[in-house]
Amino acid sequence: MGYIKIDNVSKDYGQGRGIFNINFEVKKGEVFGYLGPNGAGKTTTIRTLLGFIKADSGQITIDNVNTWKGHHLTNANIGYLPGEINFPSSMNGYEVLKWNAELRNVNDLTLQNELIEYFELKNLHTKVKRMSKGMKQKLGIICAFMHDPDTLILDEPTSGLDPLMQDKFVRLIKKEKEKGKTILMSSHMFNEIEKTCDRVAIIRAGNIVSIFDLKEIFDGEEETFEITFKDEKTAKKYAKNKDNVIVEGNAVRITIIRHDVDDFLKGINKYEVIKLIEVKKTLEEVFMSYYSSKNKGDDNHAI
Repeated sequence: MGYIKIDNVSKDYGQGRGIFNINFEVKKGEVFGYLGPNGAGKTTTIRTLLGFIKADSGQITIDNVNTWKGHHLTNANIGYLPGEINFPSSMNGYEVLKWNAELRNVNDLTLQNELIEYFELKNLHTKVKRMSKGMKQKLGIICAFMHDPDTLILDEPTSGLDPLMQDKFVRLIKKEKEKGKTILMSSHMFNEIEKTCDRVAIIRAGNIVSIFDLKEIFDGEEETFEITFKDEKTAKKYAKNKDNVIVEGNAVRITIIRHDVDDFLKGINKYEVIKLIEVKKTLEEVFMSYYSSKNKGDDNHAI
């Protein structure tokens, strides 16, 4: 049963720009990744979800409440991190946090202060207009999490963060998932999606092209191996009459069904093998299969 339901939602800006017939659900307690390049339609979907934009058709509900008609109810318990953070430039960090706490009716600042320490956010007296991208991003994350919401909507959450802070963010998401939070996270960062999400939707030019369970992708029925033989002649001899093989010099990449692994290993024992490695499938490979040249269309219309 979906906690967040996006049902056949479209927002057409003309000339092929917008989002079209978007359908997916996010289960309660699930971390759901929304993956696509810049301009694919991720932010438009999220802004429609939050009731900032009215859809041309379809509807979105959170816990069975329509997010356009009842956004004052749904947004009260959502932590939202926008893709472009735009705090008042004349405020300093302390003032932004105080302003956010007042908006959220947060009186206990324990969690806020823990997050400030966790993300090593210093120099809060600095005005927003003088903050680095990374500092503003940390401030935005803290504002999204400080009222301990049940639902988190995060648009490109690690943009501008250095690798250390990106890793800390991933650990924070895992901790929130353990608490049973429902999280929708848009990104074009494969690594953070792989590490945190249960399921993923890929959006391309305003259309959902695939929704899948990450566990099924990584623990599927097929396995891929790369075999390095002593020379190119041996590699070609081995690959002859075999399906799902790619030969590059003296190396062969082969994909087989998992229950055939024993037969595969017995088969390569007949040849002089220099190296054998298992090639793990990555989210990037799955993603690129939908953006390969053979599938390429006009991807510049979604916003």
